[in-house]
Amino acid sequence: MPRRQPQPPDADWLALDRQLCFALYASSLAMTKLYKPLLDPLGLTYPQYLVMLVLWQHDGLGVGEIGERLALDSGTLTPLLKRLEQAGLLTRLRDAADERRVRVALSAEGRALRARAVAAPRSVAAASGCTLGELSELTAQLQGLRRRLADAQAALSASPTSHRSPTAA
Repeated sequence: MPRRQPQPPDADWLALDRQLCFALYASSLAMTKLYKPLLDPLGLTYPQYLVMLVLWQHDGLGVGEIGERLALDSGTLTPLLKRLEQAGLLTRLRDAADERRVRVALSAEGRALRARAVAAPRSVAAASGCTLGELSELTAQLQGLRRRLADAQAALSASPTSHRSPTAA
């Protein structure tokens, strides 16, 4: 049976260097800064690049499906899609089977951009100093963490006491 690690004193829980949230936040900022000069020649911002990644993998998705893949609500996603459409990289069309749904399809220019974009993740992988195996493992760990945190958030939201303050009895 594995031994449980001793819990750190309360003050240690508040040390910045022990915060997973800060490590993820700072790493995300560093990643976004690293991508910027790689995406500028493509005419994409980082959020637009993420939308394009989804569409390069699954062209013709609905807006809701793209939002689910990127964990973005339609209020955030719609302006991104409009800018990408204005840039000529995609088109948004009403679904013939359900007029309430909007489907997003890559234009020829959007499909062609994929060939140029492949250099960006290769450059980031090289800059990380990690092997492809290490990057795959880290990505899988972060995806698992995201799922567990989403499950925990959903459980908290469903809890009848989730909206009470910690001091409320």
